Amino acid sequence: MRSPRREPGSRAPRPTEGAICAGPGESWSPSPNSMLRVLLSAQASAARLSSLLLLPPVQPFCLGPSKWGDQLPGGGPHAGPVQGLQRLLEQARSPGELLRWLGQNPTKVRAHHYPVALHRLGQLLGSQPRPPPVERATLQDLSHLIIRNCPSFDIHTIHVCLHLAVLLGFPSDGPLVCALERERRFRLPPKLPPPLQPVLRGGQRLEAALSCPRFLRHPQQHLIRSLAEAGPEELTPHVMVLLAQHLARHRLREPQLLEAIAHFLVVQEAQLSSKVGLPPTLLSLPWAQPVCVNGLLRPAVVQKLVLPFGRLNYFPLEQQFLPCLERILAREVGAAPLATVNILMSLCQLQCLPFRALHFVFSPGFINHISGTPHALIVRRYLSLLDMAVELELPGYRGPRLPQKQQVPIFPQPLITDSARCKYSHKDIVAEGLRQLLGEEKYCQDLTVPPGYCTDFLLCVSSSGAVLPVRTQDPFLPYPPRSCPQGQAASQPTTHNPVQRVVLMLRERWHCCRDGRVLLGSRALRERHLGLLGYQLLPLSFEELELQRGLPQLKSYLRQKLQALGLHWGPEGG
Repeated sequence: MRSPRREPGSRAPRPTEGAICAGPGESWSPSPNSMLRVLLSAQASAARLSSLLLLPPVQPFCLGPSKWGDQLPGGGPHAGPVQGLQRLLEQARSPGELLRWLGQNPTKVRAHHYPVALHRLGQLLGSQPRPPPVERATLQDLSHLIIRNCPSFDIHTIHVCLHLAVLLGFPSDGPLVCALERERRFRLPPKLPPPLQPVLRGGQRLEAALSCPRFLRHPQQHLIRSLAEAGPEELTPHVMVLLAQHLARHRLREPQLLEAIAHFLVVQEAQLSSKVGLPPTLLSLPWAQPVCVNGLLRPAVVQKLVLPFGRLNYFPLEQQFLPCLERILAREVGAAPLATVNILMSLCQLQCLPFRALHFVFSPGFINHISGTPHALIVRRYLSLLDMAVELELPGYRGPRLPQKQQVPIFPQPLITDSARCKYSHKDIVAEGLRQLLGEEKYCQDLTVPPGYCTDFLLCVSSSGAVLPVRTQDPFLPYPPRSCPQGQAASQPTTHNPVQRVVLMLRERWHCCRDGRVLLGSRALRERHLGLLGYQLLPLSFEELELQRGLPQLKSYLRQKLQALGLHWGPEGG
């Protein structure tokens, strides 16, 4: 094979070494696509490409063996000559020499050689102190070569050539730039017309927005506030359910919207009550259809509307809210056992349990009805918690109670939210602080006390305030409290045991509503019940814990908290 013709006086590169050009700090690969990789890594920045073009004179160095040997990726008999042509282009000393190498070796020229030639042209034009002369005809011939061959370029080569041509000063309306731009547009995937969206009005628009996956995953607090001001015609039953679920899921305590849900519930229940006595002929009329057909105020739907009130620890200002729920439960209490108990759980968190509904769910008929159903265990767990609420908070209740053999542990394992976020919890560092401050034998961690509440940290304290070793004491207080017989409340329990139990309660960020100021209903219920059982509570809020920088500060914080209760102990660490 005949070697490419060289200018007189030029020196051919040795077979195993040659010269390539590299910018400051750039590493070059001998592969054919090395130029493309370097240029594409610049992310099409004009300043970056300019620094690649205007380089100092070429500094030769040994290439060494290529990672592909003497062949291009994919091999082929012409791989060696093709790489040889790239080296010649990188070593060209004038624009005319660049043009000769490209024009006189048509069988060896590949698409990637053209950006190499343009790059070398930019280096030659920016060389100091005297750039070589360049003739207009030379640039035109180089442009014609690229225009004639650009239909065979891939999209990356077209992008690089287009950027280099613009930076070299080729006019934007000239034949070279126009041809490259035309090829670039030709290779772009066709844009499909956007699908026609149905015209949504009123409540349909809100339903579509609230049902999209992005809205369900991320709480949009500002959007929620704007929805609270929507017109009544837009707040359809489905919209209200979606909003209630979103508020509960993301702990958004939005009073405006919660009041709107409560008012909506009251209005719909009043409309349903006014239609209960209508004859069948009138019930079939259009104005009587929507609420009745959709079963809007049946427990399965009401539980979704009531859920955010208990979870967010918010009792609405709507005066008819509680009487409305009592009427719904009285009418539909036996239709859906699980939904009925869920509604009662929300009311339990709000401390407003209706006696009539309690009479029904504690009746033998209801308990026998749920036995053997798929949700029997969860219903019995909720009934056990309701029974404890009756024991501690309802001294005037004289109805049936949950039989002892039907009672189950309320929370037999850590809550799902705590398990999922354990790596963000302060529990481990607080445990280490207590260990160094008190000693391991003077506190219990994650102890479940009767009738089933889990405590974060429990201390046994003598009447004088001394922290006692837990193993020498009974850490549990009796349930029911000894101060009141079965069936009576212990709103002010008194124990004759001189040893007090102090419970350190972690109030993590996810234990509160999103504003961080109000405990969630379930957490408030736990603290309220533990206090009624006789445990002395010492809450540790996440705001205070996050301010402690390191273990020494945390120990000082715990020391102040414990001493504020009048507690004392021996040397640190026991």
